Amino acid sequence: MLKPQINQSHSLHNHLPLHKPFITGDTTNHSSSSSAYSPAILRQHTSTNKSNVARARPTSGVGNTKAVTIPFLTKATTVKGVITIQPTISSALAGVSIGGVVDGVSDLLGLSFLLELVSNDLDSKGNRKTVKAYARYDALDFHINVYTYKCNFDVPDDFGEIGAILVENEYSKKMFFKTIELNNGVTFTCESWVQSKYDVPGKRIFFTDKSYLPSQTPKALKSLREEDLESLRGNGEGERESYDRIYDYDVYNDLGAPDLSLNLARPVLGGEEHPYPRRCRTGRKMSSKDPLTETRTLLPFYIPCDEDFSEIKSAEFGARTLYSAVHGVLPVLESVFEDKYKGFSLFTDIDLLYNQGVNVPPPDNGIASILPRLVKGAVDTTNTVIKFETPETIDRDTFSWFRDEEFCRQMLAGLNPCSIQLVTEWPLKSKLDPEIYGPPESAITKEILQEEIGGFMTFDEALAQKKLFMLDYHDLLLPYVNKTRELKGTTLYGSRTIMFLTPAGTLRPLAIELTRPPSDGKPQWKHVYTPTWDATSSWLWKLAKAQVLSHDSAYHQLVSHWLRTHCVTEPYIIATNRHLSQMHPINRLLLPHFRYTMQINSLARLILINAGGIIELAFSPGKYSIQLSSDAYDQQWRFDHEALPADLISRGMAVEDPTAPHGVKLTIEDYPFANDGLLVFDAIKQWATSYVNHYYPQPDLVESDEELQAWWNEIRTVGHGDKKDEPWWPQLKTQDDLVGIVSTIMWVTSGHHSAVNFGQYDFGGYFPNRPTIARTKMPNEDPTDEEWDSFLKQPEDMLL
Repeated sequence: MLKPQINQSHSLHNHLPLHKPFITGDTTNHSSSSSAYSPAILRQHTSTNKSNVARARPTSGVGNTKAVTIPFLTKATTVKGVITIQPTISSALAGVSIGGVVDGVSDLLGLSFLLELVSNDLDSKGNRKTVKAYARYDALDFHINVYTYKCNFDVPDDFGEIGAILVENEYSKKMFFKTIELNNGVTFTCESWVQSKYDVPGKRIFFTDKSYLPSQTPKALKSLREEDLESLRGNGEGERESYDRIYDYDVYNDLGAPDLSLNLARPVLGGEEHPYPRRCRTGRKMSSKDPLTETRTLLPFYIPCDEDFSEIKSAEFGARTLYSAVHGVLPVLESVFEDKYKGFSLFTDIDLLYNQGVNVPPPDNGIASILPRLVKGAVDTTNTVIKFETPETIDRDTFSWFRDEEFCRQMLAGLNPCSIQLVTEWPLKSKLDPEIYGPPESAITKEILQEEIGGFMTFDEALAQKKLFMLDYHDLLLPYVNKTRELKGTTLYGSRTIMFLTPAGTLRPLAIELTRPPSDGKPQWKHVYTPTWDATSSWLWKLAKAQVLSHDSAYHQLVSHWLRTHCVTEPYIIATNRHLSQMHPINRLLLPHFRYTMQINSLARLILINAGGIIELAFSPGKYSIQLSSDAYDQQWRFDHEALPADLISRGMAVEDPTAPHGVKLTIEDYPFANDGLLVFDAIKQWATSYVNHYYPQPDLVESDEELQAWWNEIRTVGHGDKKDEPWWPQLKTQDDLVGIVSTIMWVTSGHHSAVNFGQYDFGGYFPNRPTIARTKMPNEDPTDEEWDSFLKQPEDMLL
């Protein structure tokens, strides 16, 4: 019903005379001298306390900048403009059309938006040259689903090249500007919210699609460029409002909720004790129970309004669907299970989730309308059936997850293909303090591995020929083992998994080592499991693989996915908006790779990585999950290893080779993540090289670009300030330096993220293939007679 109402509401506009373009002889400011169409007269009703508070907020100084509006007697050419506005899901425009009386009056009088063109040139007195016009509603374009507004500018013939446009929103609600196009070939790509002038006084600044380095900025645009950047930085004070566009930094001090329960208190991530990237500052008040913790809200957290796409994307937008699913689907599913720690009795019970579904009470919250695409829902008068799509990997081969070959294949082509590494040193030895964690020597010996590969080659030959590979979560997880085991329904080990590259070019698992540090007077416990033929050892091997998969699943989600893409990228986004003007070519290069990230990150802090959130409930480290990602950041993350070739080389999965197609030679030829990823990375780097060299034809332009240097300095010293003194940060002096930096950022936010994100349901949707949590210890770890007998009688129950 919405679209017909909008259409009908505006139908009479086509019969009204066009409002005359804005004409004034005022040469000192941007205000209209015509009171007949003054927005202040039309909108006096909105002067509330809220507005007065908003007016006191720091805003762009555009309205106070000395400028000259071209007198209407000057010989001029009519330039026509078309503004496209994105409809919103909540339909702010519906309020304009059918619910807002004063907004309707603005439409009738042609006072929807006040636009002001700005010339690149100053006049003879050194003042800015501008031309104003009001835009009026035109139509709803059903083909591209945008509203269009039109305006006419009388542009003097000596106006010069148009460089910017100032926009004032006369409506009472924010509008999402997509583009402003002039019929003289000038385009302003906006893709931005413009708030009502009654919420945010002052004009918004948009520049044409032509990019300029700071030193090349036309004189008349220099102050606008600086003012626009300044408006995005804020002053680090006060609580942010939903209409703000402020980008500032803070630590992760809002994951805990001590005001609700001391059990929900969590350490601050960011700082000397727990190094971490910075997030966007919200400025909420601090907790009454913990002065270091910021309070939480039930509503989505603040992000700068241009990062919020929830009102302009379809209902299938992942972040909002996730939010809906967490608050709708999960409580419904939990109502089915008497004990969430009990598990499934049979593997066939797991299959029912995909074949027949689960009967749940009919919800009264409209849950069926927001189910994610991977969940099928059917509702009748008495029941709701929730059924999951069968993941593609299981649909192809039901028992693939059971096989050792598939276990190894997924280390190269599965959900976490960026953790496997070459074994380069022997014997294996922990770097942790032996006084706390026990003897550092690994229990995996040369003799154990020799027995497994004896039919192919000797151990020494395998090591020298780069045939041994490892998944190593020993030192990262071992400090968390004892405290994790104090949590209900979970267990943990430090683990190492050794694999062998066969002559066929495929991996075969050789051994798994699980370690428990000393605890409660007990010494360190460690055991090595190998593939065997007898029934008992075979089941122990399957259980050991399940333990390793839970470690790999946790590492994937906490480190490979959250930390290495979402979390480390937020400082790049903040610094880009604070220091690279919207007309800066590097801003425009990176912007498409940043879209949606801050909104998803804020929702992650709200419902995923928070205390008691989905990550803590679903992964083995439990309440220590995100703290573990801080350790990984401290011990493992390096910007100079994040580009794919450098990542592969650092893990021993490739060596530099100038004669190879991508400059590196892979240690394992059939490595799909690397094979495909190098093609993508090369394309990114070629594009970045052409782009950078176009805008920076001389090296000195890179070093003299003050915006660029401030951007890179702030990323290193503030956004990733806990690592600011590391020697591996790339310098930024030449075109090649810049190409390397932006190629790395673009790869992380595209290729790397795709590899660890989009396969999550295909590989993890059938959870025996990738269990995210191990609930019981190995049956041979200090068992009682009763526990061991139970395992021998029903080993499948132990696995379930």
